[in-house]
Amino acid sequence: MHSSVGHQNLPSEPVDIRLIVADMDGTLLDDAGNPPPRLRRVLALLRRRGVLFSPASGRQYATLARLFSGVDDGMIFIAENGTHVVRDGRELGSDPLDPAVAARLVKKVRGLADGGIDVGAVVCGKHRAYTERADEAFLAQVAKYYVAHESVEDATAVDDEINKIALFDFGPAALTTAPALAEFTETHQVVVSSEHWIDVMNRTANKGAALRRVQQDLGITPAQTLVFGDYLNDLEMLDAADWSFAMANAHADVLDRARYTAPSNNDDGVLRTIERLLRLPATHNG
Repeated sequence: MHSSVGHQNLPSEPVDIRLIVADMDGTLLDDAGNPPPRLRRVLALLRRRGVLFSPASGRQYATLARLFSGVDDGMIFIAENGTHVVRDGRELGSDPLDPAVAARLVKKVRGLADGGIDVGAVVCGKHRAYTERADEAFLAQVAKYYVAHESVEDATAVDDEINKIALFDFGPAALTTAPALAEFTETHQVVVSSEHWIDVMNRTANKGAALRRVQQDLGITPAQTLVFGDYLNDLEMLDAADWSFAMANAHADVLDRARYTAPSNNDDGVLRTIERLLRLPATHNG
């Protein structure tokens, strides 16, 4: 088995960690989108230690809540790349888009699609996600991250607060769709969150900003915070924790930014690192 490696040696003594924040796709979940089989056992151990666990993802709150159903009591969900933070069904913070900006983005994506780019927009509302594109291949991608979604004729006219606009590009998003959104980069964040997904949010919104608000509200310091990430939308979140880990499979910029490296998402890197740092009893065979 691989051991955790990093820019510095890990301490031999248990670390005082009060909050653990983990990205989902490419980090906690394996490449098939499955959580580690022993995740719930580790979460139970953390709960007994008084350590909070927080999923931080581009996924919507409803999707995260379903994934952690039954073990979500007191859990803090940093959803929609930090634009929507929820605990025990109560919203702790949000940073919604101006509806006019959301409408401009939807129209921009319509134009890109008309021009031959295989792309579609997901309007990420607080209550559900909305899509105009309704073909099976596109909706299959949407359903992975947005369990509460519906197809609409006009996504510029939905009656919901909009957290962000997510774009799925069947090609390499960084090379096709991202450059076409240059007009939005002056006023908003245009984040390539994976090979095929791009998120457009307010400039003030990111996982790191959401995490810092959570730390302030709970009186938890960066020195008591452990964070795991793998892609560009995790960079600010890594900056908010002294114990910042990039997955071995992470984007090069993430590997450079994090203080430490964890084994890959397919090697159960998050749980193995947690167990090592907090000296949890091994649950591999439990």
